[in-house]
Amino acid sequence: MYSQNVVLKETFTNLLTNYTASNLIIAEFWAEIEKSYTHKKRYYHTLSHLDNLLTQLTEVKVNIESWESILFTMFYHDIIYNALKSDNEEKSAELAQKRMTQISVPNYIINNCKTQIIATKKHLAYPESDTNYFTDADLSILGQSLENYTTYSQNVRKEYSVYPDLIYNPGRKKVLEHFIKMERIFKTDYFYHKFESQAKSNLRLELEQLS
Repeated sequence: MYSQNVVLKETFTNLLTNYTASNLIIAEFWAEIEKSYTHKKRYYHTLSHLDNLLTQLTEVKVNIESWESILFTMFYHDIIYNALKSDNEEKSAELAQKRMTQISVPNYIINNCKTQIIATKKHLAYPESDTNYFTDADLSILGQSLENYTTYSQNVRKEYSVYPDLIYNPGRKKVLEHFIKMERIFKTDYFYHKFESQAKSNLRLELEQLS
C-alpha cells in the first residue's frame, strides 16, 4: 500500500508541476484526493482502484492522445462517491473542473476530463478513443482473475452495506445482466481481447450466486 501511494502521489505531483510551481497547492490537492479515496466507507473505490487504473492505462499509453487529460480523469473520477447518491460522476466532474481551473489547466483538457468522468456513469461507447480507453480501464476489474473479481464484488457489497439483501441483490443483478447482455463490454480492441471473455464468465458466476 505504501509503495502504491508513493507512485500515485509522484504521478499526481509530476502532473501538477506542469501547471503550478506551488508545492503548497500540490500538497493540498493531493491531500484532498488521498482523504477521499481512503474514506472509511470505501472498500473498492480506493487508491488501489486508482493504482490498477494507472497500471492498465500505462500499458496503452502509446494509444492515448491526451495523457494529461487521462491522468486528471483517473485521479478525480471517483473523488466524490456516496452509495446513496446517483450524481457522483457529475459532482466529481464539477470538483475536477474547479481544481483544474485553479491552476489554469487548458480548457480542452478540462473538457476532456469532464467528458471522461461522466462517461463512467454508463460506460457506453464514445467517439473519442481516449474516453473509451479510460472507461475500459475503469471496468478492467470485471475481467481479472476470479479471485480478484470476487474481492471486488465483496467490496462493492460493503460499500452498499446500508442496503439489505432484499434491496441490494435485485439492483446488483440488474447491473450484472446489463453488462452480460452487452455485445461488447470493452469498446477498445486491446481491452476487449484482454478481458472480455473472463469478464462475462465472472459476471455470470456472480449472477448465479445472487439468484
